[in-house]
Amino acid sequence: MRNCNRAAVVTLGLLVLLAALLPANARAQAQANPPADAEIVARVNDQVITLAAYQKAEQQLHDEAARDCQGCPQDQIAAQFKEQDKDLLRGMIDESLMVQRAKDMGVTVESDLTKRLDEVRQQNGLATLEDLQKGVEASGLSWEEYKTTLRNGLLQKEVVRREVGSHVDISADEVKQYYEAHPQEFTLPERVVLSEISLSTDGMKPEDYDAVRNKAEGLRTSVLNGDDFNQVARLYSQGSTAKEGGSLGTFKKGELAPQLEAVVFQMSKGQISDVIQTRTGFEILKVEDHLQPGLQPLEKVEPDIRNTLHAQKMQPRMRDYLAELREQSYIIVKPGYSDSALLSGANVPSPDRSHL
Repeated sequence: MRNCNRAAVVTLGLLVLLAALLPANARAQAQANPPADAEIVARVNDQVITLAAYQKAEQQLHDEAARDCQGCPQDQIAAQFKEQDKDLLRGMIDESLMVQRAKDMGVTVESDLTKRLDEVRQQNGLATLEDLQKGVEASGLSWEEYKTTLRNGLLQKEVVRREVGSHVDISADEVKQYYEAHPQEFTLPERVVLSEISLSTDGMKPEDYDAVRNKAEGLRTSVLNGDDFNQVARLYSQGSTAKEGGSLGTFKKGELAPQLEAVVFQMSKGQISDVIQTRTGFEILKVEDHLQPGLQPLEKVEPDIRNTLHAQKMQPRMRDYLAELREQSYIIVKPGYSDSALLSGANVPSPDRSHL
């Protein structure tokens, strides 16, 4: 229904993309006991970041830059990678510090990890966690490495929640002030909320279309005579939205095919369209709601405002918190590698590096 294609379900062959749930610097783990011959890039207390881990994170970062900018010139991708790469080691050090802090605090996230893995399984339409494990391993990731990546991300999130987020307060006055200062953020265009009953003509000969139209007309008549539109959609619609009762979502002008837009924006809440022939079949549309343009009420957008203000307050507090962790830690970086936190004024001890 939208001009753009719907997002496809991730296949087993693309499960490597699941690692993108976390930033690149969270995927290469600091180690307490690296191989004896491992080259070390940085030491963070009793943990080390090996050259192999650093190079792996760099490769993942480059892959992400290429994926995020598909079709871009190579020099643009290279520039994006270079901009992000300068903070890579800093991020890896910060991750190690927060994971270590979580362990010092006795934080456990195993139940959350189990839930997260099951969410990933469901998102990929897989029957069991064993299927998920096979898909992860087929993509080139080890199962334990993948779980450690997710676990460390959850540990960091919990540390931030307890030690930083819990100290961020947002008053009702701050919410109101932001709302009054940014009305353009909460002024929405005219929109329609739609449901559909869709019958397909894919693969049919034109002479068979009349039978499909007649079926669609019959379904429309049953709805007009009192049958529940969403229940009819569940039972008879052949579109991907059938299991949701035909729910299509909310659309503003320019997001629907012109043929459909011309119809639904003339309709009122609760109205049912005539049967509409499209390139792939026949549609019956219901306008679940027709929302007029204008400034949204404060109570409706208050959660969004609180999220925005929370993020704004968190940024400087996170910088201060990470600087504090660094001041309490033993961190050394091998010459030739850059920890950009040093450039921003973080107070990091600089002992002899000759043994790195």
